[in-house]
Amino acid sequence: MNSSPSFRRIASNYLFTGRHLVKHPLVTVRADGRIESVETCAAPDGRPGVEFYAGVLVPGLINVHCHLELSYLRGAIAQDGGFAAFARSMGRVRGQFSEQERAAAIAAADARMWAEGMQAVGDVANGDSAFAVKARSRLSYRTFAEVFGLHTDSTDEQRRLLRYPETSLTPHSIYSVQDALFREICAEGDEPLSIHFMETPAEAELFEQRGELWEWYRKAGFTCDFLHYGSPARRIVESVPADRSVILIHNCCVNQQDIDLIMNHFTAPVWWCLCPGSNRYISRLVPPVELFRRNGLNICLGTDSLASNTALSLLGEMQHLGKIPLAELLTWAAPNGARALGFSELGEVAAGKRPGLAVLSGLDYDSMTLTPASCIARIL
Repeated sequence: MNSSPSFRRIASNYLFTGRHLVKHPLVTVRADGRIESVETCAAPDGRPGVEFYAGVLVPGLINVHCHLELSYLRGAIAQDGGFAAFARSMGRVRGQFSEQERAAAIAAADARMWAEGMQAVGDVANGDSAFAVKARSRLSYRTFAEVFGLHTDSTDEQRRLLRYPETSLTPHSIYSVQDALFREICAEGDEPLSIHFMETPAEAELFEQRGELWEWYRKAGFTCDFLHYGSPARRIVESVPADRSVILIHNCCVNQQDIDLIMNHFTAPVWWCLCPGSNRYISRLVPPVELFRRNGLNICLGTDSLASNTALSLLGEMQHLGKIPLAELLTWAAPNGARALGFSELGEVAAGKRPGLAVLSGLDYDSMTLTPASCIARIL
């Protein structure tokens, strides 16, 4: 074994490799963070030069859905108001903070995500306020330049964001972009799309010309030229090319019919991103996790924004999902997220990869599940 000071030798009780749990791991890491080797050792804490961390070593976690630029809105919008009230509140409070307050909140949120073991983020951008922080961050970012608004008829405003690395266009949702523009964005490029989908019953009800979203639009004088699709899922499959990978965000109100329609359409991967902390904050809705598990769907996790969550913590998101086996939760939080965002070096602790490392502790080791006392700390 190479004992050069340029290598770190890290051991723990368990390691989640990105594929399965391994007991008594010994991970050798190069100075640049690349994994040199993964071995097992019965008593690694007794070996000289080995760093031992009690718990489970995990690759850096992947936050598939975040709005870093909204970090200044932490606590500014009341919880439990429902979807329409949340959306209206966003419009009221966004102008109440200075540029300095916004910048400080963005930097603090980025640093906190790194400290809590995240390695990469799928970030939604409506402007360029967070790009300076992202440029110097230790986190890897894929940015989705989001096109939003029923009165928006062009992508020109968002295209200026494409000068930043790893940035591509996406429509916000199936209820907030008119038909031609939605189809134009979905047909352009081969990067993944990130689309808010079935966060609330009001999305499906809109296509039936009823519900809180329909009433809000009607009173505001908004018209929608896409209701002829008949449902959110039908709009997705008739607008997004089958060979375009898509990340569907939230999914609280998805049913089996939606799943069948979508999965029968796509040949490219479909990723179902759950943000349970945000759903609790806004509406107390819960995504149908067991339905997704029964269907063998590609699940990944996101935090959404601090406008709709108390923290940007993937550990917190996993804890919200209850007593799901640890290896399955970690698959959603690391390798699935890395694949969804296209980060091939992340999400797996294997020779040649640079996934980052964190340690989970405070587990129920009998059932190998998280507990309310579980915590995470970055190692590498």
